[in-house]
Amino acid sequence: MLFWMATTLAVLLGGTYAFVVWRASTGGTAAGGPVQDFLASPEGILTALVSFAGIWIGLWFAMRFVHREPLAALVGDSRRVSWPGFLKGLIAVLITSLLSEILLYWLQPEIARGAIGLSTWLLFLVPIVLLALLQTSSEEALFRGYLLRGLANRFNNPLIWAGLPLLLFSALHWSASSTLAINACVLVSIASFALVLTLLVYATGNLGVAFGAHLGNNLTGFLLISHQESYNSFALFNARPLEGPGWTGFDAVLIAAIGIVSSLLTAVLLLHPRSPLRVRPA
Repeated sequence: MLFWMATTLAVLLGGTYAFVVWRASTGGTAAGGPVQDFLASPEGILTALVSFAGIWIGLWFAMRFVHREPLAALVGDSRRVSWPGFLKGLIAVLITSLLSEILLYWLQPEIARGAIGLSTWLLFLVPIVLLALLQTSSEEALFRGYLLRGLANRFNNPLIWAGLPLLLFSALHWSASSTLAINACVLVSIASFALVLTLLVYATGNLGVAFGAHLGNNLTGFLLISHQESYNSFALFNARPLEGPGWTGFDAVLIAAIGIVSSLLTAVLLLHPRSPLRVRPA
């Protein structure tokens, strides 16, 4: 975790400096601060995603030199990613993301075509998918792998070994630019999704389904419909940004409810005995 934070800080500061120098050389002006401008740019998004490699490096170091185990031990007892579980998790979340986007459109029907052209979007499609997989898999390996596994070996209470990683993961999604109500609804939605991911890892004994589910969630926002003004450079469509003004407390409640329903439906699709997407222990 500390290694990733140090790596991320170095990469983002270096990228920001290069971005500012490039903007100055082309006569551009900054709309916000240099860091914010860089992170909102396509270069900044790509750089931020690459920085998540630091989590994998840090996990490898901790497993190799502290715990004397292979990195693959974090994936599950089989030490191999369950690719059938990965695919089912990806499909399930793409389905529930479509449902949640329909409900969000009903709540706030403001969707505009993104600035990216279709040819450019297709050009960056594979790199974004691969970098999003790097990001989401590193987060799952850290929160649903390393932290959950380590705490479960020390504490029998699931409120500790499952609850603490869930709270930490959710808290990292706090946005200083959003209102308290919107932050609350986003954190509730993130926490419900994280709880489902934890249940899936517990049910399968493998991170594969969590890798796929988390990837499906992030790809929807990165490539299809963005709800964040600072991360919409590669999205085909932009919805009303959550960090923008005008959201009411009732809107926040409905957004949280949509997130909870979407997470519950994901759990049903992946855990119900009669579901064609049901996952099994790897």
